[in-house]
Amino acid sequence: MPEDKGAQSVPTRIADGVLEVDTLLGGWRSVTAGYLLEGPAPVLVETGSQSSVPVLLDALGRVGIGASDLASVVVTHIHLDHAGGVGDVARAFPSATVYVHPKGARHLADPQRLVSSAGRVYGPLLDSLYGRLEPTAPERIHVLEDGEQIRVGPGRTLTAIDSPGHAKHHLGLHDSVTGILFAGDAVGVRLPDVGVLRPATPPPDFDLDQALHSLARFAQRRPTAIALAHYGLLPDPTTLLVEAEAVLRQWAETAEVAYREGKDIAVALDERFGVSVQSVPAEHREKFEVMSGVHSNAAGLRRWLETRDRPNDPS
Repeated sequence: MPEDKGAQSVPTRIADGVLEVDTLLGGWRSVTAGYLLEGPAPVLVETGSQSSVPVLLDALGRVGIGASDLASVVVTHIHLDHAGGVGDVARAFPSATVYVHPKGARHLADPQRLVSSAGRVYGPLLDSLYGRLEPTAPERIHVLEDGEQIRVGPGRTLTAIDSPGHAKHHLGLHDSVTGILFAGDAVGVRLPDVGVLRPATPPPDFDLDQALHSLARFAQRRPTAIALAHYGLLPDPTTLLVEAEAVLRQWAETAEVAYREGKDIAVALDERFGVSVQSVPAEHREKFEVMSGVHSNAAGLRRWLETRDRPNDPS
């Protein structure tokens, strides 16, 4: 488990008017990123987990973002490593509007069901690593529709891209100035210390067809670069999106063969793809497994297969 829980984060400029903020999940570096878009109406993309809020607030303070300065907070989806800090951040920045996918809004206002579900998925890691989620006042929440734009300043907007697959409440964000596409988890997980792209297919609502369609929608936007939540800016979006599709198909095919043969999906995935990280130091493999673990991905793929094969209810 990570140990450096007293670490500080200094935002890094990655493009014109775009700062990357390492939210230091549990003290790990280069695992969870938020992004600040500068302008007359500054926008924060992703808050990270509730446990990361002190690091995030300190980092924003270092670049002069005070309590009355942040105009908008937007999360790509409501999983706790992306949105767990929303309630606390909304309180810290009382003028900020909170933007979220239509299917995620009610969970930010009343997070009890989401937190209970997360507890079943994460187990003891919920409190030891992620924290929970404080409610956000409904009047602070703005439902972000596909194609809707968030204004950062004159001539600069973020355009929302409905991108389900990883989760039904997932959206990407495309910056009109730099061309960077903030992809959340829809493209997958690639940590700098590991260097391997792995899909993120967790339960409860991973859907392969939707995930592939979302990758195609991202490609249609012709981004200049892609910013992953896990982790960082990748400068060759065409190659990355082709790789992401191929990797996603490979994992799904492997899972389906195991499922049809009555075998353990996690074992099958590990046998085929685990070798790619065997040479990575153990401490980096650990954080990679937390972000996109074989067992979590296997559970999501199994649920997808079971749901897909379930007979339609004639009623």
